[in-house]
Amino acid sequence: MGNCVGRQRRERPTAPGHPRKRAGRNEPLKKERLKWKSDYPMTDGQLRSKRDEFWDTAPAFEGRKEIWDALKAAAYAAEANDHELAQAILDGASITLPHGTLCECYDELGNRYQLPIYCLSPPVNLLLEHTEEESLEPPDPTPSVRREFPLKVRLSTGKDVRLSASLPDTVGQLKRQLHTQEGIEPSWQRWFFSGKLLTDRTRLQETKIQKDFVIQVIINQPPPPQD
Repeated sequence: MGNCVGRQRRERPTAPGHPRKRAGRNEPLKKERLKWKSDYPMTDGQLRSKRDEFWDTAPAFEGRKEIWDALKAAAYAAEANDHELAQAILDGASITLPHGTLCECYDELGNRYQLPIYCLSPPVNLLLEHTEEESLEPPDPTPSVRREFPLKVRLSTGKDVRLSASLPDTVGQLKRQLHTQEGIEPSWQRWFFSGKLLTDRTRLQETKIQKDFVIQVIINQPPPPQD
């Protein structure tokens, strides 16, 4: 498990203000998914909130924002089993992994970055839940004001899918459309545009997306039940 610690505690991102020398060792990112158990059973929504809190606050501490952004993208790609993309992101940002995991990383200046394990994989005791976003969504717009256009989404599996969308549509509605077309559960889908995670209640018109733009969809299937 490298240097990752599975205990549940509030972790502060670590990156010293003064660069220091690191060993020249750089291991490729390991493909094995880290396994850990939460001190308390958490739902998928609670895990997402915990991750969002970390990624939102990490750049506010020391370290370079572009490195934090690269680590976030690499973490999501690795969790979606796209290790080639994750490794390409790390290589492009000149990030080294002394132990082959994202638990401990260094940038080219020698600054150290540590990611908590809950940002890298879900706990084995994760509780699955049905999203409540559907009941919170406003009603669909009337057909008279709905102007549809093809929306291109790129799945983390490498497949491109086109959806029929309109600007007033919410991401939650489009997740269900993707589920109908591809059989991917809405709770497994993480939608990103311009590096930002889109919530279920986000409307397309709020994202400033245009006809030829592409939305990235990371697919996170829950781990199989433990025997």
